Amino acid sequence: MELTIDAIGGEGDGVAAGSIFVPFTLPGERVSARVGSGRAELVEVLAPSAERVTPPCPHFGICGGCALQHWEHAAYLAWKVERMVGTLARERIETEVLAPFAAGPGTRRRVTLHARRGDRDGARLGYKPRGSWDLVEIDVCPIAEPAIQASIPALKRLAARLFEHPKSAPSLHVTLTDAGLDIDITGVEARSGGLSADARMQLAERAAEADFARVTLNGEAAYMSRQPTVRLGPARVALPPGAFLQATAGAEAAMTAFVAAEAAGASRIADLYCGVGTFTFALATVAPVHAADFGTGVVVALSAALATAPGLKGVSVEDRDLVRRPLLAHDLRHTDTVVFDPPRAGAAEQVAEIGRSGAGRVIGVSCNPATFARDARTLIDAGFALERVLPVDQFLWSPHVELVGVFKR
Repeated sequence: MELTIDAIGGEGDGVAAGSIFVPFTLPGERVSARVGSGRAELVEVLAPSAERVTPPCPHFGICGGCALQHWEHAAYLAWKVERMVGTLARERIETEVLAPFAAGPGTRRRVTLHARRGDRDGARLGYKPRGSWDLVEIDVCPIAEPAIQASIPALKRLAARLFEHPKSAPSLHVTLTDAGLDIDITGVEARSGGLSADARMQLAERAAEADFARVTLNGEAAYMSRQPTVRLGPARVALPPGAFLQATAGAEAAMTAFVAAEAAGASRIADLYCGVGTFTFALATVAPVHAADFGTGVVVALSAALATAPGLKGVSVEDRDLVRRPLLAHDLRHTDTVVFDPPRAGAAEQVAEIGRSGAGRVIGVSCNPATFARDARTLIDAGFALERVLPVDQFLWSPHVELVGVFKR
């Protein structure tokens, strides 16, 4: 069929009349496509958009990692911001939208690479195509930090020893730290006893050859030459295996500076869903902070890092499941500023308590505008106003957009 693309849908596909989704197309384009069940396969772009550019990655269009490399950057970024504004509007929320932060190519410091059996010296390594369990083997990844890209051959050699059991489908969660690459491996069949002693030894040998900082299997140490660390504000944090970090260091710095500036003048701050302290240490230069999150590993890491950051105004740390046991309004009675940075599901239970508290300022960080909008509506109904929002694009060429919102009562 010949189709005219009217808009870009939520997953980054072009949308034609009749809600037909055509990947790798742009608004205004006329295309030829094979159509079935509301989705289409692009055959040819017959009349390209003036905003179409040459994708920088040779794997684009096959690999499922990126959806929008073919779109000129300014138009692509404007679409992300418009999509975020539209999501807020569905909850009847209007606010000031600041100029977005946009990460550039070669800045992603954490990626997840999937491995499939290859030969003894190298596994097949790459990303899954959209809607498939197959694998697109990659040689380059323009979104990733150069150090991660350069390690792809060594990662293939490392993964070759993970297939003793036919049901193993390993994933390598690779993070660039100040000490080098930290790799946590999941998906290795464990019911058969996991990797043999011989495979573990070879895994460690290949990690040493590549000079990786650490390799873990589901969080269990398999090899370590150096403790992976990152600097968060004035602190140096020793990362537990598989610890969450913002995807790019630039986005982390921009969000941290924004959050700390918006918290200026606070007398006591609650940092909820604090993780290893992404915002905690910067906030603790402003006022005393109570940091809370669920998981012994992150709480221990944050607590230990306090010794590396003298001069803070005080930090207390609590291991607490904020979904099952949110801090109650009573717990926040001496807190005037609350920062929350929940996972994609949002912070419905915790936000309800914040709304009932006496806090006058709330700063919400979110990787999911839909759940942020839901939580924002709860705060607005409790007497807050969403004064401004900072859009953050750190998942380059994907449909995902993040944001930081500032609420005042």
